[in-house]
Order: sequence, then C-alpha cells, then structure tokens
Amino acid sequence: QVQLVESGGGLVQPGGSLRLSCAASGFTFSSYFMSWYRQAPGKERELVATISWRGATTNYADSVRGRFTISRDNAKNTVYLQMNSLKSEDTAVYYCNTQRGSLGYWGQGTQVTVSS
Repeated sequence: QVQLVESGGGLVQPGGSLRLSCAASGFTFSSYFMSWYRQAPGKERELVATISWRGATTNYADSVRGRFTISRDNAKNTVYLQMNSLKSEDTAVYYCNTQRGSLGYWGQGTQVTVSS
C-alpha cells in the first residue's frame, strides 16, 4: 500500500532554512508527480509545490516561489522541500502527497514553526 513519511520539520527563526523529506513506498515512485501541501491553524490545506516524474517540471505557490525548492531522488524514493528565507506565515503542518485521479494519498505531516 502507498506510504508517505515526512520528516525534517522543527522550530526555526525567521530568515532561517529547513529541508523537509518525504520517503515513499508501496508504489512505483518514479512514475508519479509528487506534491507538498501545508495547513496552518484555522486555514484550509494549500498546495505549496509540485514536481513531475523525473523532476523536469516544477510548480510553486506564489507565496513560496523563489524561496522554496522542490526536488526528488527517484533512486531513494524521496521527495524534498528546501525552504529558505522562512517567514512566520510559513508556519504550518507540511504534508507530502501523491494523487491517483481524485484519490489522494497523504503522509502524517511534519510541523514547521517559524518564530523568534
């Protein structure tokens, strides 16, 4: 079965950096787009970034473009989210996602808190 396990979250000061990882299993990782979403308290879950099968194409939310970078290592079945110049408004639980049509698979999430 599809499993997604996020890691790398934590507490960081404004302007700092974090790298999130998502280890995938139970499917042919290199055949699917992968995405990162986030959900802040009291807000809806929002799409942060998406990467194509081999990483040639990436897309970002306007709020993170230029600060975050999504990448993947198909040999390790892992997708990453490098987050730089973090702001307080980036505070959220970050989730890894893969879609099968309208069916979404999600990890358990990893908390990112940006605070001084």
